Amino acid sequence: MKFPKIANDALGRLDVTGYKAAAKTPLVIVLDNIRSHNNVGSVFRTADAFLVEAIYLCGYTDTPPHRDIHKTALGATESVDWQYFATTAEAIQALKADGYHVWAIEQAEGRTMLNDLDLSTASKHAVIFGNEVNGVDDAVMELVDGVIEIPQFGTKHSLNISVSAGIVIWEFWKKLSGK
Repeated sequence: MKFPKIANDALGRLDVTGYKAAAKTPLVIVLDNIRSHNNVGSVFRTADAFLVEAIYLCGYTDTPPHRDIHKTALGATESVDWQYFATTAEAIQALKADGYHVWAIEQAEGRTMLNDLDLSTASKHAVIFGNEVNGVDDAVMELVDGVIEIPQFGTKHSLNISVSAGIVIWEFWKKLSGK
């Protein structure tokens, strides 16, 4: 085989204890009323891959343990810290009290395109991903410090939330880690 695959045990990945002890990317992911368990699980798995600090699950977003979340998270619910908040407004209040700059991922006036994002104005960030149909709730949009839009060039108006999270987390990781 020209490009033999690397065995999982040779990848040098952290175990859960190592993950918990590792320095984290100063980023919190906030899920605002996400319907799909698979989307929640996928966000956990991506958050694990990039050492995200925590995930805040808000509103009717389901929480672990849940069979369908586990199916896509593949154990990341054990490594990534998470908290539940009855409302996203409560999560934002807690984040701001702890010094986070809070962004909504949305298409809105006054937004910053993800590729133009400058993260030098704050040291800790939180990004809010909204409901699969309605996006980030209008009341939540009133509470954020800024809005980020993912550039898109085709005919569709949006991306699946787990795809959006992957793109945004990757971009934040690159900018915050200097890599």
